[in-house]
Amino acid sequence: MLKQTPLNAAHHAAGAKMVDFGGWDMPLHYGSQLGEHHKVRTDAGMFDVSHMQVVDLTGEGARAFLRQLMANNVDKITLPGKALYSCMLNEQGGVIDDLIIYFMREDWFRIVVNAGTAEKDLAWMDAQREKLASQLTLTPRRDLAMIAVQGPNARAKFWAAMPGSQDISQHLKPFQAAEMGTMFIARTGYTGEDGFEIMIPAKAAPFLWQALQEQGVAPIGLGARDTLRLEAGMNLYGQDMDENVSPLESGLAWTVDLASPRDFIGRQALTSQPVAHQLMGLLLTDKGVLRSHQKVVTAQGEGEITSGGFSPTLNQSIALARLPATIAAGDTVQVEIRGKLLNAKVVRYPFVRNGKAC
Repeated sequence: MLKQTPLNAAHHAAGAKMVDFGGWDMPLHYGSQLGEHHKVRTDAGMFDVSHMQVVDLTGEGARAFLRQLMANNVDKITLPGKALYSCMLNEQGGVIDDLIIYFMREDWFRIVVNAGTAEKDLAWMDAQREKLASQLTLTPRRDLAMIAVQGPNARAKFWAAMPGSQDISQHLKPFQAAEMGTMFIARTGYTGEDGFEIMIPAKAAPFLWQALQEQGVAPIGLGARDTLRLEAGMNLYGQDMDENVSPLESGLAWTVDLASPRDFIGRQALTSQPVAHQLMGLLLTDKGVLRSHQKVVTAQGEGEITSGGFSPTLNQSIALARLPATIAAGDTVQVEIRGKLLNAKVVRYPFVRNGKAC
């Protein structure tokens, strides 16, 4: 039996094509994946991301615990509502998950983890908590739904749908959040566009969804979500990184704090291992489509595409690829597609940001 979000009935009523996504019954598209992609780039779209897991970490010593648990440094966030993107690593320096942490109070941090890794993440966090004989509490919040509203007109349409929300959220900078009663409004997203990710009591989610639709915000499925995040150069767990790959070889070095003397799980492995690969962008210059797991042939050694597909905004095939560390932007490499070697140009990502080619 597939798990369902509080918006499942709304998806079915809208005629969505539903798929099994990590054990959840989720919408792939509502008719036109291409149209949904362009809607987010040019106007506003909304995503049901309630399958993701919200976890509240509470108790004395919460910050000290996260200092050891996360590769990024939670001491960077001291303003209530401020968010931090980080990887949580194993002892070998592999990525257990990538997640967002919100500082609420010194005894309360809110963490949002990926749906497919939620059980594993909670077990890992709980095991580390027990090692420290900590009195901290980890509370999974399945009573909350999450709706992402993204696009150049997303904020304005959300404010129109939710009277009073503009006063609370109009001054939020990227990676900041604020509470509005039982609603939690974060200026974050996974598309390369402006907008909000809203956490709301599950029972209220259908009402917010309907209110957004009445303002012309289109529902968007998983298909367009993937092409949008790929254009924005945003990693997908399980493809661009996992427990066997270092964040330093996944384009996530910026999320790892090695400057401070703080120790964290996986630090020793990161500092003792050579960085032999890097994550770079590819633009296919021959005719074809780039897909994950395709082999990349270079003069410096082989690489592999981690995420690939057609970019509706660029009208070109693009990819993220793990390549030898000596490869540089501007180099030409070859990708093996159906037994043929096709040319691709190495570029730095993102490919698209705020609706425009980078």
